[in-house]
Amino acid sequence: MNNKPGRLGVGIIGAGKVGAVLGAALRAAGHAVVGVSAVSANSRDRAEILLPGVPVLEIPALIERSELVLLAVPDDALPMLVQGLAAAGAWQQGQLVAHTSGRFGTSVLAPARAAGAIPLALHPAMTFTGMTLDLARLPDCCFGVSADPAMLPIAQALVVEMGAEPVVIAEADRVLYHAALAHASNHLVTLAAQSTQLLADVGVEAPDRMLGPLLRASLENALASGESALTGPVARGDVGTVKAHTHALREYSDRDGPADFLAAYLAMTAATASRAAARAVLTPVQLQLIEAALRPDEPPPD
Repeated sequence: MNNKPGRLGVGIIGAGKVGAVLGAALRAAGHAVVGVSAVSANSRDRAEILLPGVPVLEIPALIERSELVLLAVPDDALPMLVQGLAAAGAWQQGQLVAHTSGRFGTSVLAPARAAGAIPLALHPAMTFTGMTLDLARLPDCCFGVSADPAMLPIAQALVVEMGAEPVVIAEADRVLYHAALAHASNHLVTLAAQSTQLLADVGVEAPDRMLGPLLRASLENALASGESALTGPVARGDVGTVKAHTHALREYSDRDGPADFLAAYLAMTAATASRAAARAVLTPVQLQLIEAALRPDEPPPD
């Protein structure tokens, strides 16, 4: 293992898009990545690119060699993995065990804790490609960290060493924290894909060229100014435009267009109107009119 003070022997379980990148970041910080578990061909290829020279090991051998075990596996697989390894007697006294799940805090690592391991939750609030460009993005990234108070400085230090910013998330708040990130990131992708498809269906040859400047400006304005950056028909109280949108999207859906666009538009317009009314951007009457315009029994616009 690395003999530099404070350096750890790190084992990576799960060489997916997240695990391989974080392993490379820890290695760049001076830690020794002693092994990686990689099942699929893509995972092995990723490990070769991001962690050259690191051996691919079976999980028991990897844990035995590691002072820090990083569990970078899907959320639903994490509890069973931790419990199974505890039943096999794999966890070691004083070993650091960190997972990268946003949904879970340290409670999911209770079986490892019972064996004397030290549990940490380190979730990067970033979407990963699994390529080297992710390493350049880490300095702009925050991690949601959870740990016992005495161990929190260790979790924070590991994140700082990877070049990112640690943000402490209470154990009880992990699911809401993760829901906020998933809502922002995943649903943004869905929104862009829906709008791209609709533009293509009406004959726009380069939907990305049309949407790109609009989406980038909207995101930058929203992050800088919050909901005061809201523009468009809801913010203006243009009930007739909302009614026209709704009617056109119903017809589009009825013509074998994807129904998910209409459902998303109705839900997001209702949420946007409600939040605008709460900030007195819309009057109560305007809110009622917009909500009525979204109903399926509303007659077509004039």
